Amino acid sequence: MFGYVTINPAELDESAKHRYQMYYCGLCRALLRRHGHIGQLTLSYDMTFLLMLLSSLYEPEETVISGRCLPHPVNPREAVLNEFSDYCADMNIALAYHKCKDDWEDDRSQAKRAQIKLMTKAYQRVEADHPAKCGMIAGYLKAVQTAEGMVDTHPDALSNLTAEMLGGLYVLKHDQWEPQMRIIGQGLGRFIYLMDAVEDLKGDMKHNRFNPLKVYRDSPHFSDLCKDSLTLMIAETAEAFEVLPLVKDVEILRNILYSGVWARYQRTLAKPSRQDEKMKERT
Repeated sequence: MFGYVTINPAELDESAKHRYQMYYCGLCRALLRRHGHIGQLTLSYDMTFLLMLLSSLYEPEETVISGRCLPHPVNPREAVLNEFSDYCADMNIALAYHKCKDDWEDDRSQAKRAQIKLMTKAYQRVEADHPAKCGMIAGYLKAVQTAEGMVDTHPDALSNLTAEMLGGLYVLKHDQWEPQMRIIGQGLGRFIYLMDAVEDLKGDMKHNRFNPLKVYRDSPHFSDLCKDSLTLMIAETAEAFEVLPLVKDVEILRNILYSGVWARYQRTLAKPSRQDEKMKERT
């Protein structure tokens, strides 16, 4: 569920990569300040994108700080902070907490159970500050869990639940840009759910876990079906994105939406499996 919405560094110059790193480090600093080192461990590219998008849209006053940290103890790193940093840090905690709970429900891993315990206090603080957002996340993920237990659940129904959840997180201000922000979140929510299913398919089949793509896996056009669906989801997101009056950091945001989001897809499906090759031979 995490790590898909990131940059493609090969298509950015050094100044753009540095700018993105400043936001990433800024989110990390916000997590540390609000939730300690446990919070830092949940740092994600996905919430960095939301932080950049909100910052580009509303252009709040920025504070740039520089310093060393545990991951970078030698060379100091610059970090940018603004009024949206705390919100994105809190939503990062909420999503990470519920992701751990979902993983634990899948495999009853003791490691995941330990992570849940470590994050509980941080999540409780986030829940106290954002009861509506946390209630929405919990409600939609519970609905996903219920739907995954039904034999005839279609992948679209599941991805739509994730879409509604992320769409709600993307709406921070109820203004003229609310519809576009919601659509961007929804499109990314669908993309993330399907991409997560694609990436997890091999392991889920091996361990007999639920995956909405299992019934399509033997199709000779499986890879094309996945790519076409993912492309439509990103197209929906990009259409709403281009309506927004973005100037600051817009090329970095475009890099993420048009290129970066495909990085893990390329690693997962670019190299055909033996089963794919056999299906091609048969057809």
